[in-house]
Amino acid sequence: MIQASVDRLGTERIGKLLVSLALPAITAQFVNMLYNIVDRIYIGHIPDIGAAALTGVGVTFPIIMIIAAFSSLIGMGGAPRAAIKLGQGKHDEAEQILGSCFVALLGISVILTVVFLFSGEKLLLMFGAGTETLPYAKDFFQVYVSGTIFVQIALGLNTFISTQGFARISMMTVIIGAVLSIILDPIFIFTLGMGVKGAALANVIAQAVSALWTLYFLFGKRTKLKIRKKYMKLQKSVIVPVLLLGVSPFIMQSTESLLNISFNSSLKNYSGDMAVGAMTILSSLMQIMILPIMGLTQGSQPIISYNYGAKNNERVSRTFKLLIISSLSFSVTFWLLMTIFPRFFVSLFSNDPKLVETTVWAMKTYMAVAFVMGAQLACQQTFIAIGQAKTSLFLAVLRKIILLIPLIYTLPNFFIDKEFAVFLAEPVSDFLAVAVTVTVFAVQFKKILAKNSPTLEFQEAKRA
Repeated sequence: MIQASVDRLGTERIGKLLVSLALPAITAQFVNMLYNIVDRIYIGHIPDIGAAALTGVGVTFPIIMIIAAFSSLIGMGGAPRAAIKLGQGKHDEAEQILGSCFVALLGISVILTVVFLFSGEKLLLMFGAGTETLPYAKDFFQVYVSGTIFVQIALGLNTFISTQGFARISMMTVIIGAVLSIILDPIFIFTLGMGVKGAALANVIAQAVSALWTLYFLFGKRTKLKIRKKYMKLQKSVIVPVLLLGVSPFIMQSTESLLNISFNSSLKNYSGDMAVGAMTILSSLMQIMILPIMGLTQGSQPIISYNYGAKNNERVSRTFKLLIISSLSFSVTFWLLMTIFPRFFVSLFSNDPKLVETTVWAMKTYMAVAFVMGAQLACQQTFIAIGQAKTSLFLAVLRKIILLIPLIYTLPNFFIDKEFAVFLAEPVSDFLAVAVTVTVFAVQFKKILAKNSPTLEFQEAKRA
C-alpha cells in the first residue's frame, strides 16, 4: 500500500493525480488563511486594548514570516530532492536527505530561538512598535518564539509527506493546527484572561500538535521515507544542495515583509493612511488569487520531481503543461472577476466609502496584469521541482528584489501622481518578471529534459 502510493506518481493518469494532490493542498492553504484572519479578529476584540494589541501583534509578523521562511529553506529544498531520488530508485539517499533535514531544522530552531529572544525588543522597535504597542508585541513575540521548534518541524517536515503523494496527511497537518488554534484562542484570550499571551500560546500548542502529527507519520509504518537514527546527521554533501535549492522559496517568503514595508512607507509618505489601507486590501486579494495556484504547484511538485528522477521526461512535460494551463486559468478567471466586480471584492474587507473608492481606483492599476501570475508561479515552481537551484534563485530574486522594490522608490520620480506611481510598480514588475521567467523556461526546459534522457546503465539499474 505504501509502495503503491509512491509508485502512482509515475503511473496514474496525470489529470486525476494532480487533482488528488492539489485539492488537499489548496484546502490547507485556505484553512490556514482563514485561521490567520480569525486569529486577528479575536485579538482585535480584546476589551479596551483590542486596537493596540492588534497593531502590536502585527509588528511581529515580519519575524514570524522569517521563522516560517527558514522551514521552507530546508523543507522546500529537501523534499523535491528526496522525490527525485525516489524516482531514481535511490531510497537510502532519499532517507539521508530527510534525516539531514530533520537535524538541520532542529539546529535552526535552537539558533533562531536564542537570537530572537535576546534581540527581540530591538527588532520589534525596528519594525514599528511604539510606546503603546510594544508591550503587546513583546508578550506575543516571546511566547511565539519559544515554540519555534514546533513551527520548523510542522512546516519543514510536512513537505516530505506531501512529496511522497500523501496529500491528505499533509493537509491534515495544517488543518489540525489551524482548527485547534481557532478553538484555543477564545479560551486563552477571553475565558482565562491571558490576552495577547493567550493568542501566542494557542499558536504554540497548535503548532506542537501539528509537529507531533508530522513526526508520528514520518517515524511510522505508512511512510515510504522514514526518519532513521543512522541518517540523523548533517552531511555536507547532502545538506548543501538542499540549501541551494531552498534559497529560492526562502527568499520568496522572507522578502514579503520587506515588500510590505516598502509599499506602506512609500504610500504613507505620498498619500497617507487611506492609501496604506487600500494596499492592505489589494495585497490580501492578491494572496487569495495566489493560494489556489500555490496549491496546484504543491500538488504538481511530487509528480514532476519523482518522474524527473525516474527520467520519464514525457510525464514531466505533460504535468507541466497541465499545471500552467490550470494556473493561468485560475489567475485569468480571478482577474476577470475583480475587473468586473471590484466593489464586491473590496467590500469584503471594508464598508468605509472613502476607503472603498480609493481601493477600487488603485485596483485598476495594481491588478492590471495579475492574470499572468499563473505562468510566473508555474514556471518558477517547476524549476524548483526539478532541482534547478540557480535558476529558481534568480527568478525568486528577480520579481521582488531586482524589480519591484526598486520600482516602488524610483517610479514616483517620473510621475506627477506619486500614489499612482507606487501602485504602478506592481504591474510593471509583474510583466517584466513573467516575460523573463517564461523566456528562460522556454529556453532551458527542453535542454534540461534532453540532458535527463535515460541511459542504458540507468535503465538496467531501474530493472534491478
